[in-house]
Amino acid sequence: MSPLLFGLLVLLLFAGEVVVTTRAQGTSGDKDVLVELKRFLQEHNKVNRGAYDSWPESDASPCRWHGVTCDLAGRVTSLDLAGASISGPAFGNFSRLPALSWLDLSGNTLSGPGDIGQCRGLVHLNLSRNLISGPLDLAGLTRLRTLDVSGNRLEGGVAANFPAICADLAMLNVSTNRLTGNITGMLDGCARLEYVDLSSNNFTGELWPGIARFREFSGAENKLTGSVPPATFTDGCRLESLDLSSNQLVGKFPDSITKCANLTYLSLWGNKFTGVIPAGMGELALVQTLILGKNQFDRRIPPELTNCSRLQFLDISSNMFGGDVQDIFGKFQSLRYLVLHHNNYTGGIVTSGVLRLPQLARLDLSFNEFSGELPQEVADMKSLKYLMLACNNFSGEIPQAYGRLGELQALDLSYNKLTGAIPASVGNLTSLLWLMLAGNQLSGEIPPEIGNCTSLLWLNLANNRLTGKIPPEMAAIGRDPGPTFAKNRNDASVLAGSGECQAMKRWIPASYPPFSFVYSVMTRENCRSIWDRILKGYGIVPICTNSSSPVRSDTISGYVQLSGNRLSGEIPPQIGAMRNLSLLHLDGNRLTGRLPPEIGQLPLVVLNVSRNSISGPVPSAIGRILCLEMLDLSYNNFSGELPASLSQLTELNRFNVSYNPLLSGSVPTSGQFGTFDEQSFLGDPLISLGRGSGKQPPPEAAGRSGGCEARDVTENHCGVVLFSLLVAFIAGAALFFLSNLRARFPVDQDPDPESFSWENHKCDSGKCALQMSTSSPPSGTSSSTATACSMAKEGWRPKPEEVPSPVSLELLMLGMRCTADAPQERPDMPDVLAALLDIAASCRYRNGAQLEFT
Repeated sequence: MSPLLFGLLVLLLFAGEVVVTTRAQGTSGDKDVLVELKRFLQEHNKVNRGAYDSWPESDASPCRWHGVTCDLAGRVTSLDLAGASISGPAFGNFSRLPALSWLDLSGNTLSGPGDIGQCRGLVHLNLSRNLISGPLDLAGLTRLRTLDVSGNRLEGGVAANFPAICADLAMLNVSTNRLTGNITGMLDGCARLEYVDLSSNNFTGELWPGIARFREFSGAENKLTGSVPPATFTDGCRLESLDLSSNQLVGKFPDSITKCANLTYLSLWGNKFTGVIPAGMGELALVQTLILGKNQFDRRIPPELTNCSRLQFLDISSNMFGGDVQDIFGKFQSLRYLVLHHNNYTGGIVTSGVLRLPQLARLDLSFNEFSGELPQEVADMKSLKYLMLACNNFSGEIPQAYGRLGELQALDLSYNKLTGAIPASVGNLTSLLWLMLAGNQLSGEIPPEIGNCTSLLWLNLANNRLTGKIPPEMAAIGRDPGPTFAKNRNDASVLAGSGECQAMKRWIPASYPPFSFVYSVMTRENCRSIWDRILKGYGIVPICTNSSSPVRSDTISGYVQLSGNRLSGEIPPQIGAMRNLSLLHLDGNRLTGRLPPEIGQLPLVVLNVSRNSISGPVPSAIGRILCLEMLDLSYNNFSGELPASLSQLTELNRFNVSYNPLLSGSVPTSGQFGTFDEQSFLGDPLISLGRGSGKQPPPEAAGRSGGCEARDVTENHCGVVLFSLLVAFIAGAALFFLSNLRARFPVDQDPDPESFSWENHKCDSGKCALQMSTSSPPSGTSSSTATACSMAKEGWRPKPEEVPSPVSLELLMLGMRCTADAPQERPDMPDVLAALLDIAASCRYRNGAQLEFT
């Protein structure tokens, strides 16, 4: 072998050894970083303890660990830690992974980006849905192609950073932050940028021609101003999706939009556009979604729009269109969703042809001025899934034929003037998730056939004239919504939403858990995804699924709202089978008998049975509803002591047993009961709140002998005479109030402004608002749309003269004490006067009546 060949062989062997050694050292170094990361994750959240046991430290290489991807050299190139329950600051040593090009930390609760700004090899970075605050500084990441920092708390301007990091950037999502600055021309230096989402920030400025080169652009929910000049849409426009909703754009929308021939999605919702809808939109042959609601467009709709043969979703709500529904809507043969709510339409539902659209799945005509009977032709719409006719002036009965709508998932006829009984054919609607009939004049009994609606999770029949017993068959509603959810999961886009997600705000109560948190974080962008999750049966926030366990899970739960009717009899014990129920409202009826202990089997968050005639002891089983947050048993005839088990309700934050005069004993002092004051126990004279608590007399005063007979008779002659007159007045007044209480004031009125109410979305126009409240209108008041809407608009409260003042029961109790058989049990004069002043103060506090004692 020649010396040259031998030398070359030695060199190759040495080089190979160096490569192997370097690769081993690099792999080992990456593993050390990931072992640090594992310990970091476990230390920062107890939830992660054991979650990363699949990262065994004994492995020579981390390349098979879950969420870890390596290249052929064994170096870590990708980390997927999405939804890993990481809280606090981010891990500080990501930059020690030199080959890292792909990092996903989305869906955690990170408060800062750590050293991610030093990971100069990153190509894809996802920090979305965290809690990162302050200014955005990723200027060192010059190789980025995709950047998603949406759903954080980022502040300040971002324009200064873009020239440094956007040379290769193709996708940018900074939506749902607190970013500011003028966006006009901000992205002109980003030559490869195609997908841009700037929505839900505080950006200002005007639109510029540069947006036409993007494929998708969203500037929704910002503070963009000015008009949209024709030059915005240039020749060769590449836009496929354009969302300008919820800004302050004005003027006529330009016909030059026709240059964007690839456009499939266009939303102009919530601006101040005027004039006729551009005829040029009719040349958008590929457009599938047009959202033009909440503007000031002219009601004349150009006939050219019918050329949009692929149009599936059309929203022209809140434009104050009047008269008959335009005939043009009946010509969109591919239309699946037609949204015309919040206009002034009065007729034309049948003649327009919209009821003959073969693929129509959603028809929203709510918040208009339609009158007359509900159209029978609706029953022939075989594809219909969502029918919303709420807040109109429809009258007559609900057609039996609506039971033929086998695909129907939501029926909202709330706040009309409907009469008659709920048709038994409602039991044929086995796919129904929502049934909303509140605020009508429906009468008769709840049909037992409703129990066939096993998908029905959300039921609101409040504020009608329903009578009879609660049918035990009703316990089956919502038992198995799985088949309906399964059908929706197979639909790629179940219910595209417009800018306000109005239906969800009407149907899902904002003021009660488990939904109140959702509304606090809802934006225009995520409300559509939240709605989509609901319709597919996925949970939004963790809720209780087992009454005896505080453990929560991401699942779907429903509500039953029967408030403000005339239901009678006992609550059926079968109610304990409604295991998908979170909110139960039976208040303001005429229910009697005992509260069934089976109610303790429900995973309730809210239970309201106030303003009935329920008697007997408070079931100790309620103490097993460990996730209960609101409990209202007021204005009933409960008796005995409050069960000690109620102290187990550690999440209870609102509690009311007022005006159950036969309740007695001491109030539990442990748990949440230490936080409730006398306002939770008004009109319960036999209940003891403890020494010096609230308005209850201290023990020594309560047990003290009456002062009248202990004093010198001659010295207190005037006091005795006045005392006798007061006793006579109190006793007479109390008996008078008691005898007239139910005759004058129906039980479905609520005298307490602090009592639970279920008040949903109030529309901007003031025309109508679905007020799903436990309070009912005054006796003799029509529950028509106009009345319901005006009450919601004006913040209706019962007038003092219309309200059954709590003074009646308190005067009765005081009179009974003053006329006790044993003199030592009668209060003395100072106590009587103090009690009268307390009653007067309580009355003024509750309903504003100016009661004076002179």
